[in-house]
Amino acid sequence: MAEIFTPTCLSSDMADSVVTRTYKARIRNQQQVCGDLNSLGFAASKLWNVGRWTIQRVWDAIGLIPDATDLCAYLKHHDRYVDLHSQSSQRVLQELTEAFRGWYGDDSTEANPPGYRKSGDEHPRSTVTFKQKGFKVDAKHGYVRLSKGRALKTHRGDFILCSYETRPDADLGTVESVQQVRAVWTGDVWELHFVCRVANERTNPPGEHSAGVDLGICNTAAVSFGDETLLYPGNALKEDRHYFRQVEYDTEGEDGLSARAEWARMKKARRQRHFLHTLSKDVIEQCAERGVETLAVGHPKHVRADGDWGRHGNKRLHDWAFETLIGYLEYKAEEYGINVERVDEAGLKTSKTCCRCDTVAASHRAERGLYVCEECGLVANADLNAAENMRTTVTPSPTEDRSNGCLAQPAVRLFDKQTGQVAPREQVACKP
Repeated sequence: MAEIFTPTCLSSDMADSVVTRTYKARIRNQQQVCGDLNSLGFAASKLWNVGRWTIQRVWDAIGLIPDATDLCAYLKHHDRYVDLHSQSSQRVLQELTEAFRGWYGDDSTEANPPGYRKSGDEHPRSTVTFKQKGFKVDAKHGYVRLSKGRALKTHRGDFILCSYETRPDADLGTVESVQQVRAVWTGDVWELHFVCRVANERTNPPGEHSAGVDLGICNTAAVSFGDETLLYPGNALKEDRHYFRQVEYDTEGEDGLSARAEWARMKKARRQRHFLHTLSKDVIEQCAERGVETLAVGHPKHVRADGDWGRHGNKRLHDWAFETLIGYLEYKAEEYGINVERVDEAGLKTSKTCCRCDTVAASHRAERGLYVCEECGLVANADLNAAENMRTTVTPSPTEDRSNGCLAQPAVRLFDKQTGQVAPREQVACKP
């Protein structure tokens, strides 16, 4: 299965672009290579745990988190480090330091530092990343050669030869280059992820219009094009969080997460990623259809530091993956040549300001989802009013007539769990 992962740079003429895509591939000789891949996956977990213990020791001694370069230099002669190719070991320790710095930068009191990778007395199979010196792809015959670490080799030229199969529309022979190969354990089998640089032909250049996006927890996204509005409810995401978190809490073991609890946590994370990928793709496609050139996205980066929202409120803020969603919007928009501007919401008061007359008043928020301006009489969905205010940051003098129609009655696009796609909500006739 092929899926877009991250973009790189766009050419200056805006006709051709080079993007980075990740292609998933099935391993055809699974039985032959499973043992070797298991050894690498276990080795990656052991190296993570060694690095985790080392960081904790440094943290306790001097109160600092070592960066990836220092950690690699310190552990490069360790037995666990040489179990993997040097670049694969470096990537494991880079992920560990990134996780530590992400935890350290989170102001939430409920956030925990990265833990050890163990399930009881066993190590799980971690993802192993092979950079350009650690693999060689034969796209013509469908083979990839993966390097082992020095400690796991039986002789100098020992390696893992995987026979792979991608979807027909993900031919590695047509890509500009393969940047990385990841061996990923799915829980049942190993699969390969090829990170490739791909030339992209854009047939529809961006237009001159603008759009605004307001991100939220109840409504994941509200989009205003000026004369049209779209609303993306987050009901499916909320249901998944409630269900899988309850499963996780009900099955948590005395010595940490049970296998069932770990499954629930991972399942919730995968479903959230799919939901956000699908939603962001639909938002960008809707923008492309309307010739949007610039998309202004509200960035609530200070929202977690604005005060105490209570136990449940703080938990919902901690779970709010707005940074992830903005990142998805940015790289998907780049493929279409749409510019995404992050608008810092601090001080803008977009949720309290009337997008028609610019009157600011907290009392205009009549209810959670309703905005009523006492000055000009505007009646609007509160999130769409904020989205239109976002749009004005990149369109200072909009010419659209902001009537009550499109702001009060948006087109609602719902996530369908059966198909895994976003579709318009069916309209029900109200005839007598």
